[in-house]
Amino acid sequence: MCTACACGTGEAATATVTADGGDRSVYSVSGMTCGHCVSSVSTEIGGVSGVSGVAVELSTGAVTVSGAGFSDEEIRAAVERAGYRLSGTGS
Repeated sequence: MCTACACGTGEAATATVTADGGDRSVYSVSGMTCGHCVSSVSTEIGGVSGVSGVAVELSTGAVTVSGAGFSDEEIRAAVERAGYRLSGTGS
C-alpha cells in the first residue's frame, strides 16, 4: 500500500511529459511510493510557469524538469502542494 497517498497501490512507475527547448534541472523528491505519487508530482510541477517537460523516476526519486524561467522555489512549492518533499536540487 502506498503510505504517502494511501491509494492502495505499490507498483513502480515513471512519468515523462516532454517538450523541446530550455534548460534542465534535476531534483530529488522524497516520499513517492507508487504511480499515483508520480502522477501527482508530475502534474503539479508541469503546472509551473516556464516548465515544458517533467520526467519522474520513482525508483530513485529523481525528477528532471526542463524549460525556462522557473525557480527552484517554485518547484519546491509544487512538490509540497503534491504532498511530498524536495530533498535535493541540482543542475
